Amino acid sequence: MRMLHTMLRVGNLDRSIDFYTNVLGMQLLRQQDYPDGKFTLAFVGYGDESDNTVIELTHNWDTDHYDLGEGYGHIAIEVDDVYEAVEELKERGGKVIRAAGPMNAGTTIIAFIEDPDGYQVELIGKEV
Repeated sequence: MRMLHTMLRVGNLDRSIDFYTNVLGMQLLRQQDYPDGKFTLAFVGYGDESDNTVIELTHNWDTDHYDLGEGYGHIAIEVDDVYEAVEELKERGGKVIRAAGPMNAGTTIIAFIEDPDGYQVELIGKEV
């Protein structure tokens, strides 16, 4: 078994694709409209789906926003240098909601940014 993808419902597909590709540097791997169901699926990630876990962005055509609820946590992405990554993401328009620094009660360096729909993305420094 292996994990294939995580699905996020998004209110504006173009805005979300722009964030995940231009801010986080992922690739748009595939996208398809489903007119009978009135939704579009777009898959983004850092590599081909056959070898990597990706994110499925689901846009229901009649919904422009979602309440995130209390159960959702975050997506985590490993980066070489969290401090450097935060600065690069800010330059690309990323919204930093927790500056880079050691995690609470630990030494791992982390930061959090937020996507256009309010989903949190944690940046975690590589353990050396």
